[in-house]
Amino acid sequence: MFNVAVFRLKDILKYLVVMFISIFMVIETTRFFRTQKQIHLNIGMETQIPLIGKIEKNQTKEQTNQSNPIATFLGTQISAIKTTPKKQEEVVPIEEVTDNEKEDSEEGVKTGQKTEIVTQNPIAESYNVQYKNVKIKNTTNITLTEQILTPDITIENKNIIIYHTHSCESYTSSEQYPYTPTGTFRTTDLKYTVTGVGTELESQLKKYNIPVVHDTSYHDYPAYNGSYTRSLATVENILKTNPADIIIDLHRDAIGSRSDYAPTVKIGDDYAAQIMFVMGTNEGGLQHPNWQQNLKFAIKLQEKAEELYPGLFKPIMVTPNRYNQHAGKYASIMEVGATGNTLEQCLTSMKYLAKIINEI
Repeated sequence: MFNVAVFRLKDILKYLVVMFISIFMVIETTRFFRTQKQIHLNIGMETQIPLIGKIEKNQTKEQTNQSNPIATFLGTQISAIKTTPKKQEEVVPIEEVTDNEKEDSEEGVKTGQKTEIVTQNPIAESYNVQYKNVKIKNTTNITLTEQILTPDITIENKNIIIYHTHSCESYTSSEQYPYTPTGTFRTTDLKYTVTGVGTELESQLKKYNIPVVHDTSYHDYPAYNGSYTRSLATVENILKTNPADIIIDLHRDAIGSRSDYAPTVKIGDDYAAQIMFVMGTNEGGLQHPNWQQNLKFAIKLQEKAEELYPGLFKPIMVTPNRYNQHAGKYASIMEVGATGNTLEQCLTSMKYLAKIINEI
């Protein structure tokens, strides 16, 4: 019984040794063939993609002795992809843009465009004084000397007040802005009047972070007479809480019976209504110590306008009347377009006017 058990145990041990040797030989044989296959695979890849082989040859000794060949190989692949000429061709160069061009682009207002007066039904332009590139129609008996005209002013208070003595002045009705008139080129719907143009100027100025107070009160309704008295009270009340040097009374021009008169300038592809300064003096007998400062401001602004958008402004009109301009250091009347212009032409003018104001 004992001998039989020992014999069987020896047989089992022999069997296990044979099986272990067989498994070991299978594992080594498999490892050998895998190694040969990887070698042939690497040779094949180097032959098919020469760039990888070239990069591998240029690697440092430290890189080629990496202990992790898989990581090294993957890193080589990534490097090859980054330096392939095709990838370089996909890079599109960006044209350099100057700060001024960037600003113009951001605000949607370009400078350096072709500008020309394209009024279809013109009225002869007249002036009798000129300061550099600024034309002036002087309707007073005051001699406008170079000292009076030289715009040697510095604008420190950048607050702007916009108001409308004649709030209901309107334009030629158009398909884009049709309206029902409540008088001859007048309407109480202020969206379609010079007041709406003032709202657009306010919006454009605020794009340049210029503080603006825009008053939209009726001053010529229900009664036209007394408009200037009422608008002066409005301005004086605003100044109590909002000190400002620049005060703009925005109007629409009216040329007698010429309802078709539409002074227009083309700036690039835009059609814009022309603008005109009407500047008061003390010749009418009313106290007006600021009138020369007012005029200097108008000349300073129009100089810049002629530089950027020649023809946007008509000649400055200097008159004997005061027109409430004694209320501010740089107060003025600006007449935007005339009865023949459309509202859209006047709204277009405001983006260019705001650009000019920001420049000075």
